[in-house]
Amino acid sequence: MGKTTWLPAGWGYPDRVQLTSGHHLRPIRSTDVDLHMHAVLSSQARLWAIYGASWGWPPAMMTVEQDREYLAHHETQMEQGASFSYALFDTGETELLGCVYVEPPAVRGTDAEISWWVVDWLVGGPLETVLDDQVPRWAAQQWSFSNPRYPHNTPQGQREDA
Repeated sequence: MGKTTWLPAGWGYPDRVQLTSGHHLRPIRSTDVDLHMHAVLSSQARLWAIYGASWGWPPAMMTVEQDREYLAHHETQMEQGASFSYALFDTGETELLGCVYVEPPAVRGTDAEISWWVVDWLVGGPLETVLDDQVPRWAAQQWSFSNPRYPHNTPQGQREDA
């Protein structure tokens, strides 16, 4: 892992996170492109409403090659310790159901920016509730963040002003 200034020296990111729902998170890879494309394009309008203003993502028209490059960029960012992107999978990794992003702080007094999403058909359901509950605990326990910011999510009733 490359040098980073926002995480402790020598710290390594988790390779897998088991969720109470039976699903799991693992670092996203460029080889996940087909599953990722399906998830993103099936939820593009809602994802644009969440991330479009700040990230310019996901574009209305996205090719497989553009998405593969996007995912390869995420892989490189993880290797360098610059940011971390996890895919949410079913048990057999036959379906990508969302993503979790852990990024350096953008607001003074915080120690990370964390956000997540699920595909449209899971919004408001039990799996989204599991993420809303487990991601903040994961951030505190495995990442040791004491004051992360959730600019696109409101876990545990917290209000976030993006």
